[in-house]
Amino acid sequence: MSVTGAGTVGVPRSELADTLLERLTVTYASAADPERAAPMRAYMKDVAPFLGLTTPVRRALSRTVVAGTPRPDEADCTAVALRCWRLPEREYHYFAVDYLRRHVGRCSSAFLPVARHLVTTVSWWDTVDALAAHVVGGLVAADPELRLDMDAWIVDDDLWVARTALLHQLRFKDRTDAERLFAYCLRQSGHPDFFVRKAIGWCLREYAKTDPGAVRAFLACERGRFAPLAVREALKNVGA
Repeated sequence: MSVTGAGTVGVPRSELADTLLERLTVTYASAADPERAAPMRAYMKDVAPFLGLTTPVRRALSRTVVAGTPRPDEADCTAVALRCWRLPEREYHYFAVDYLRRHVGRCSSAFLPVARHLVTTVSWWDTVDALAAHVVGGLVAADPELRLDMDAWIVDDDLWVARTALLHQLRFKDRTDAERLFAYCLRQSGHPDFFVRKAIGWCLREYAKTDPGAVRAFLACERGRFAPLAVREALKNVGA
């Protein structure tokens, strides 16, 4: 079921989200480290403020936050993600991404507009890439009809939406739709932005772990259409 063109995403009521957000904001804030926060924000090009939680600390705190809570349904996942995204500090967005990665199997195709909202709001590679490979990719794997939405995303004017379309098959391995993958790469071969060119190389490099011959053959014919960065990335582990 294609869901392109869905309307504005609203936040559903969720008692589970109420519980998690109350625990989350108290637990994360109590462990904030302002000295770490400033360089973390600078490293991420000032996309958002940070609390200063390192990944191991944040994940340990997250386990405390979710301990004893029930498995969510789709409405719970939507509420948790959107409410986390409304908080300014980036660690809350990371919590939402990790939560969705864990529970994407509880979500239907109708969750795709929520994923798109997350991709296009406070956008940077640190959240977009995980959403692409683990959330959007999980939704498409469960409902192949969503490939039609990816066909629309690859031509989207928003570079992060296009990057998501390129990367959504990263974990598909032998289930990869290679024809689509190569077509997407060609469609964006002339894109001026670094993050799209890098994504082209990355998705080809990842597929080369499954079918190196196909990637070499594709680039033997088409490499002149790609930026050197994309070609280097694609052939990093398989040779020219």
